[in-house]
Amino acid sequence: MTCFDIKYYVFHVDSRVGAWIRQFLLGRTQRVRVGGQLSEEVRVMSGIPQGSILGPLLFLAYVNDIWRNMESTIRLFADDCVIYRKMIHNEDMGKLQKELARLGEWVVENAIKINPSISKAIRFTRARIKGPLNYSLMDTLIPEASSCKYLGIILRRELSWADYGEKGLENTIFHNANTNKV
Repeated sequence: MTCFDIKYYVFHVDSRVGAWIRQFLLGRTQRVRVGGQLSEEVRVMSGIPQGSILGPLLFLAYVNDIWRNMESTIRLFADDCVIYRKMIHNEDMGKLQKELARLGEWVVENAIKINPSISKAIRFTRARIKGPLNYSLMDTLIPEASSCKYLGIILRRELSWADYGEKGLENTIFHNANTNKV
């Protein structure tokens, strides 16, 4: 039984729907055209066809259990994942690291490839806290950043909107609000 089969069984997907999805995903081939040359066909062993209508829905259904066994908050948007927690006690930093380790295990168990080197660690606070953030994901140190882009909005460590003029921020929030309605 594949990871795909287990997930759809756990989520109580009708066996006929599961078989239809399996047919949609298995036995695919692809080729590439560079200039006028067409490559040989190669069998596609994993993934979801890009540009398909079902692709985003199948991906979200597949990763929907990523939050299990986590105390921290996880937010998913398309193929982006944000994990965060409020730090009240020193132990909270250790808890977040343990959950990042669980996330790395989940990725391996579910045969998903990620690139931990593009992850960022950021502490949002106005307090003057010393000491670096030392988080890692899959044995890769997550670099500390002073800002990050999330759903098109730049979030700064000190919680300022310095990257936007007053009108620019209003336009960005309005644009994101309208995008969410689509």
